[in-house]
Amino acid sequence: MKLKQIFFTVAISAVTALAVIWGYGTYVKNSNTYAGQQEGIMPANYKYAGLLDGGTPPGATIDFTAPAQAATPAVVHIKTKTNAKQVSNNLSKKQPNNPFSDLFDDDMFNQLFGNRGRGVIPEQRASGSGVIISDDGYIVTNNHVVENADEINVTLSNKKTYKAKVIGTDPSYDLAVIKVEAAGLPFLLYGNSDDLKVGQWVLAIGYPLNLETTVTAGIISAKARSLGLNKDKNGDPASGVESFIQTDAAVNMGNSGGALINTDGRLIGVNSAIASPTGYYSGYSYAIPVNIVKKVVDDLIKFGTVQRGFLGVRFVNASDITEDDKKRQGIPATAEGIYVTDVPTDGGAYEAGIRKGDILTKVNGADISNGAEMQGLISRQKPGDKIPISYIRNGSEKTALVTLKNKAGNYDIVKADAVLETLGAELTTLDAKKAREYGVTGGVIVKKINEGAINDQTRMKDGFIILKVNDKEVKTVDEMKATVGVNKSITISGFYPGYDGVYEYPLSLDDN
Repeated sequence: MKLKQIFFTVAISAVTALAVIWGYGTYVKNSNTYAGQQEGIMPANYKYAGLLDGGTPPGATIDFTAPAQAATPAVVHIKTKTNAKQVSNNLSKKQPNNPFSDLFDDDMFNQLFGNRGRGVIPEQRASGSGVIISDDGYIVTNNHVVENADEINVTLSNKKTYKAKVIGTDPSYDLAVIKVEAAGLPFLLYGNSDDLKVGQWVLAIGYPLNLETTVTAGIISAKARSLGLNKDKNGDPASGVESFIQTDAAVNMGNSGGALINTDGRLIGVNSAIASPTGYYSGYSYAIPVNIVKKVVDDLIKFGTVQRGFLGVRFVNASDITEDDKKRQGIPATAEGIYVTDVPTDGGAYEAGIRKGDILTKVNGADISNGAEMQGLISRQKPGDKIPISYIRNGSEKTALVTLKNKAGNYDIVKADAVLETLGAELTTLDAKKAREYGVTGGVIVKKINEGAINDQTRMKDGFIILKVNDKEVKTVDEMKATVGVNKSITISGFYPGYDGVYEYPLSLDDN
């Protein structure tokens, strides 16, 4: 009897346990609404992504070998050399005027009398990447890869090496075009960066850390990023153009100028920067969209300089304005787009009727929410192009047809300055801090002397600071261009930092 009671008790317990488990499972199945998860119901974002009805998620079966194989031969290793240079240390170590400057080359004087007051920047070598964009040897890379280089060598994935020459550069975009003399080269086809979507697979190809060709994969994590890195040739960050593609594909030093491609093997961007506290990859990398690259490359090859159209507004992102400031300035709390803070009267936007306080919402029909998006769209246009700009004023949406101007405020096509090409020198504007140190109000630095009139007719050295042209002060490169003008004979006056006295160099700019 005791055994029967035990057995009966165990049986009842087992049945009860099974019933509880079944009942709990049924309850959970029918009433689990945590985070909106309900059986048979799919959120709209999955529907629009094409993931309903048991469909395969886009890219789930993608094999990266085909795009990598197609693109790798068209990505090159760029190695640069910058020659050693003598520079002055500071003004406190001024030396007397070279008494034998008319008899000996400066190098001979230094050998005889020493090199006091001057320092030497040693020879520098660096490397980066580039992308072949035509079978006859045009290559796009970053400006910072080839900037100031005295020698550029390009090595293909098959180990063939070529000397390269610079066709054109633009620091505002951080892009450059170089060329090797070759034919029948592999090259990358352009994709369309406007079609890119966050979450899309991409591959980065380049030569990081002096390694051989390296391919990494990741996804697009954001679009139209601005980092404040790019500056124009005078060091002005306001003229920099940034609308980066952000990815989590691993990119390191040496990847600069390399390719960002889609899974079709098409070029969608040029890798340019990384976000890192150490200088090495820390999770995010940034590429210049190919639709910007195409425009810059075409202009550099055709004109030698970028034909950049300017809208003619100063602005802030509406999303960056605090609620208190919005109330104080009468800006709608829900305003999205670009808030115009000023409209110069000589710009295209003013002529089209856009005014301070307007909120720009579209450029050429494309929605914009921040300045990087607007820059990315405007930077593809040239002076004289007419584009529709949509904006909100007093709660009403309006559209203006704006004719873009160049930086000088007209519609002319800007060509590489023929006069400065004749001079044969790379010139930059002396920054205000250095000018104060030297006790001058401004000037133009002869950064590098190439083949041309200066090299042929004078013994001017790199580092010379121009103060006057034909006895007229010049404080910027633009002022020098305007002063030189169409003169066939000029006299350049200036000084060498670290040395007393003013030097004058007469030049003939005759075509012969």
